[in-house]
Amino acid sequence: MADQVKITSLDVLETFRSRLIVFLTKARRAVDEATDDARRTRNWLHGEQKVFWEAQWRKRRKAYDAAQQELISARFSEFNDSPSLQQAAVRKTKAALDEAEDKMRKVKAWSRDFDRCAEPVVKKLEGMKHYIEHDLPMAVALLTQIQRTLEAYSETHAPSDAPAPSSGGESPESLPEPTEPSPP
Repeated sequence: MADQVKITSLDVLETFRSRLIVFLTKARRAVDEATDDARRTRNWLHGEQKVFWEAQWRKRRKAYDAAQQELISARFSEFNDSPSLQQAAVRKTKAALDEAEDKMRKVKAWSRDFDRCAEPVVKKLEGMKHYIEHDLPMAVALLTQIQRTLEAYSETHAPSDAPAPSSGGESPESLPEPTEPSPP
């Protein structure tokens, strides 16, 4: 086993560390956005959509009732032989009312089931957020410490006639042979 390490490039370690920092920033933003999207969707379902479709149902119910009244009036009117226009209006308003009832059922079902469906994903996002906020910054700090240690090692163990190998331009064959390390 070798007593000395051949350090060929510290730039690779710095590149990895800087890319890890970029990833950390982007991942933090993505996890926050996904968590916010889940929260906004829940609020949208429980609030806006429920209120919207209940109001639509009331509005469409009034239109349907009015269309039915016009059809009844048209049937009893002496001047109107064919109430087909009123029948078409009743069919159209009934379809709109049925659509509103269907949407209300779907919103109610999704409101009831959303937490059950979204909760496992949100929990995974929280775990990822913890990893991103706690573990990855420690990894960046550890990489920085490793980089400093390796730089110090390469400076103390580099031959005096050759510069310390800190750039990636040198190949392992062109490096001088290692010397025996001094005891700690």
